[in-house]
Amino acid sequence: MEMRRAGTSGLMLSRLALGTMTWGRDTDEHEAADQFRAFIDAGGNFIDTANTYGDGDSERVLGGLVGPLVNRDDVIIATKSGLSFPDGIRSVNASRTVLIAELDKSLTRLGSDFVDIWQLHAWDPFTPLDETLAALDYAYTSGRARYVGVSNFLGWQLARSATKQQANSMKAPITSIQCEYSLLNREAEIESIPAAHECGIGFLAWAPLARGVLTGKYRNGIPSDSRGAAPHFAKHIEPYLDAHSARIVEAVAVAASGLGYSPLEVALAWVRDAPGITSAIIGARSGAQLRGILKSEEISLPDVVRSALNDISV
Repeated sequence: MEMRRAGTSGLMLSRLALGTMTWGRDTDEHEAADQFRAFIDAGGNFIDTANTYGDGDSERVLGGLVGPLVNRDDVIIATKSGLSFPDGIRSVNASRTVLIAELDKSLTRLGSDFVDIWQLHAWDPFTPLDETLAALDYAYTSGRARYVGVSNFLGWQLARSATKQQANSMKAPITSIQCEYSLLNREAEIESIPAAHECGIGFLAWAPLARGVLTGKYRNGIPSDSRGAAPHFAKHIEPYLDAHSARIVEAVAVAASGLGYSPLEVALAWVRDAPGITSAIIGARSGAQLRGILKSEEISLPDVVRSALNDISV
């Protein structure tokens, strides 16, 4: 698998990352191990998790696989802190106390002394930015985090944070930003991707398949075994089941048919090779499903197809 540099840093990431949001909840340890092996065998090195995934079980499962299946230094593990869902309500707290406490708990679950990339999960409008950034500095200088990044920041939020860090060589440089990006959601092109480029920061795309909608599985309704039918996922799928999204999905299906590929392969290749993208984060429910996704590594889109998809999805 091709490796790409995260911005201007020395960090090299596989251009596809293994997402683990369902691990420990919808994906049991056996299936997680099968996915992990498939991803490593395909040449991937970048695995993404968060302290909230499966209420911490994602990190715990991942930590149990690293060591028995691969040397710790051969994988890049990214996790996140600062976001929680008490009683199902989204809550952001990027205070120094909370962030450092959450990082230490993540390290315990991962069974590691350090995480390769520690990311702020969301922008906190109520905590002074300098306090939040000081927590990143502490993790970086103490060796708990080898690199730091942010997630779901707008362009101006990223630029303000990165500029503050770059102004002082003693502070932890922001290496990456992780945002949603797909043919059904190109909002990152407005601010976040240009800001990342100007600041020398790698861009990590989550939900490159628009939460599964771009695979075409919802073209004729919601399958009973799909995420769209699961109570905890349905609200995330619904925004991409409108008429505008349906037109884009049909265009992807037509392009895939003409090229002899699957819609999944076309949609993923579009994100993976879009300008400014360092890595696209993929998730699967099983090892077999992941192996199908990894077949996209064998293809690249002709310029005329990329251009047509750009036009219809803009």
